[in-house]
Amino acid sequence: MISVVIPVRNGGSDLVRLLDSIGRQEVDDEVEVVVVDSSSTDGSAELARARGALVHVIAAEDFNHGATRNLGVSLSSGDPVVFTSQDAYAEGTDWLALLTDLGDHAGVYGRQLAHHDATPPERYFLDFLYGPDAREQRAASAGELSMATTLFSNANAAVRRRFLEEFPFAEDIIMSEDQEWSRRVLLAGHALRYEPRAAVRHSHPYTVRSAFKRFFDSGVSSERAYMAGGKPAAALLRRQALDYALGELRWLWRGGMRRWIPYAAVYEGAKFLGLQLGARHALLPLALKRRMSALPSYWA
Repeated sequence: MISVVIPVRNGGSDLVRLLDSIGRQEVDDEVEVVVVDSSSTDGSAELARARGALVHVIAAEDFNHGATRNLGVSLSSGDPVVFTSQDAYAEGTDWLALLTDLGDHAGVYGRQLAHHDATPPERYFLDFLYGPDAREQRAASAGELSMATTLFSNANAAVRRRFLEEFPFAEDIIMSEDQEWSRRVLLAGHALRYEPRAAVRHSHPYTVRSAFKRFFDSGVSSERAYMAGGKPAAALLRRQALDYALGELRWLWRGGMRRWIPYAAVYEGAKFLGLQLGARHALLPLALKRRMSALPSYWA
């Protein structure tokens, strides 16, 4: 049996689209869907139950990226366990079969394509992170940890149950719980694989403000995830940020999207500033961190 774990909060039509796409998957195994609903007010829990999902409701204030997914795992019974997000969906019918073909890897994660109505900066961002080439990720020591080696997203991933039992998601981290998980798994000598054919549509309509908040939180958690490699990881991230900025500028220019360049400069600048401030959050007063964060309850 394959278990699909989905954290939900007011999923609405997005959740319907996801559940319908899961129902269309062509796999030999039985598929179990487990929804952990954060007290939705739009009938998401009832909607999921009507489509055959096992639904567990928690208080909205009890949501935590790591803890909520650990709860979903404990309620599930399949192996492997697939993680996805309510606003993701697969357009093809082979997504689940490709994603759950783990071989000897602890986990496999798939490509994320922007929604068809996504802005150019969001499309470029996802293509930069999740390109068309498959890869295997290993890290024999902390010095090999970086964004490139720890990249792993539970918006579209499958993990063998024993690795979730041995390495549960951290529950004391604001976000990037998936990359914090991958760091521990890699250092324990296991490998991860990126499978671009196992693709979902998944992107966010961030504003400049919400993008800043999202990347501030990412910066807060970075020292336990993609910055756990210390100075070498930080140097690599700076080089990647420069490559990213120049690449996006060329892509917008050559693609006839030049009117997006001023917006992209502000948008990407906000993301970079948020990341840098988040990485230095220990120097900031608590009240300011609450204002900068997308999850102010974390700082309570």
